[in-house]
Amino acid sequence: MKTAKKIKRQNRIFSEDVKKQVVRDIEKGKCTVTQATRELSVSYTSIYNWMYKYSVSLHKDRVLVVENKSEAYRSNELQKRITELEAALGRKQMEIDLLNKVLELAGREQHVDLKKNFLSQLSNGIEFTKE
Repeated sequence: MKTAKKIKRQNRIFSEDVKKQVVRDIEKGKCTVTQATRELSVSYTSIYNWMYKYSVSLHKDRVLVVENKSEAYRSNELQKRITELEAALGRKQMEIDLLNKVLELAGREQHVDLKKNFLSQLSNGIEFTKE
């Protein structure tokens, strides 16, 4: 069985400015924690310690409560639903417009006002009363 060779890494100390810059880059979305750990060859723990020390928004003594679905997630879901419903409404309106046009053209061809006759008597023969 082969044993892995351990490579000794030289001890490094990062300046406060480097640590602050890494935290700023992470907070601004320029890089992720994973990218920073790989680029600097440091542990996740080191990066998070820097973040707890220098971050504007991340602090160890604060607790972030995450519910099932955040407001942003719920808002996105509702916006998607609205978009779907608007599309369905548009399709139905186009269908109504098409049927009205078909009634109009058929009425012209038969020389009868089909809309008027259709609205005054339902398909099952019950009279429709207009007020």
